[in-house]
Amino acid sequence: MALEPSSLEPSVAALRRVVDLARAGLVERESLVEAIVLAAVAGEHVLVIGPPGTAKSEAVRRVARGLGGAYFEYLLGRFTEPNEIFGPIDLRRLRDGVVETVTTGMLPEAELAFLDEVFLGSTAILNTLLGILNERTFRRGSTVVRCPLRVCVGASNALPEDESLAAFADRFLVRVFVEPVGDAFLEALLEGGWAIERAAAIEAVGMLPLDELARAARAVDLGPARPALAHAVRRLRQAGVTLPDRRIVRVQRLVAAAAVLDGRMTATSADLWPIVLAVQTPEGQSLAREALGELLAATSNQTLIAAAAEASSGPLARAARIVEIGRAVLAARPEGGGGAEVGAADPEALGAWRRRVEGIARDIDAGFPTNAHPPALADLRRDVVAALGPPTTP
Repeated sequence: MALEPSSLEPSVAALRRVVDLARAGLVERESLVEAIVLAAVAGEHVLVIGPPGTAKSEAVRRVARGLGGAYFEYLLGRFTEPNEIFGPIDLRRLRDGVVETVTTGMLPEAELAFLDEVFLGSTAILNTLLGILNERTFRRGSTVVRCPLRVCVGASNALPEDESLAAFADRFLVRVFVEPVGDAFLEALLEGGWAIERAAAIEAVGMLPLDELARAARAVDLGPARPALAHAVRRLRQAGVTLPDRRIVRVQRLVAAAAVLDGRMTATSADLWPIVLAVQTPEGQSLAREALGELLAATSNQTLIAAAAEASSGPLARAARIVEIGRAVLAARPEGGGGAEVGAADPEALGAWRRRVEGIARDIDAGFPTNAHPPALADLRRDVVAALGPPTTP
């Protein structure tokens, strides 16, 4: 019996609540939160690449708290033992000559997992992880455990250069690349971080809505979207962005998950945006956005707003956020104005305001080529320069 979109509404609303609560206060990490939820519905895994201290783990923890599933987290190192991830050997059974693993509270029993510095794991750990990630099965000695894992998020400071590690990384279909928060967003970062530390606990909705949407995603009609998806792959190849066949096929899971999270049982061109998340490098993702500009113009998702905008627009989405913040800052200029009238206002207030405006200018110049500013961003930069006035001389 075919599912009706109306039957998805309670589960979509529950996941939307998880997304809203999890991303609150996580400045410039909203799309990461949403990518994790997308992957969880699709039954895929996420690789997050970025420097330390960029809220990667906090984003995963907040999604896990919102869903309320069994959660496992670990920071891997060169000397991490398999027992620390999968559980210790049962010594009583070992005396009888049977190698069994006690998996209680460990990764094989987790529904959501976060593995920081995932590429530092030993060969033994990574080989065992492959079985869990690919087949949702843990095998060790005589122990064979069916794993309830919905999504595993792996994190690292950089993509691996070693070919064997690159093959392991390919098991993470979704790629998210993060950078430190820009100057224009620092006040929001400070405010959001302060609020996070004092926020009430996120009320868990339970795993049932996630599982219901995951089942619905497997029944999505992908027929209307497949021609556009195939065309998108051809456009990527023409642009020099090559996806392995396995990733091309599995992107359909992300497209289906995007559709159900938007409350639909039929995928359309509006759901093509996750293909950008499947591209393996940040440079490749940038090329993909350029190559697929027309195809991604119809992008829309009411649950994953930030992820859809970031995947389809990339720098344009960030430019829009800078414009929004920049206009608000310019409008909040202290009494007395800027430029030649700076001395007429409270010096401290004006100094703080000017520093914010200068930070916005630095973000614009550092993040966008001078000859390629979107119109709204170009207008903002012109007004920022005018507000700051001519440079002062000592």
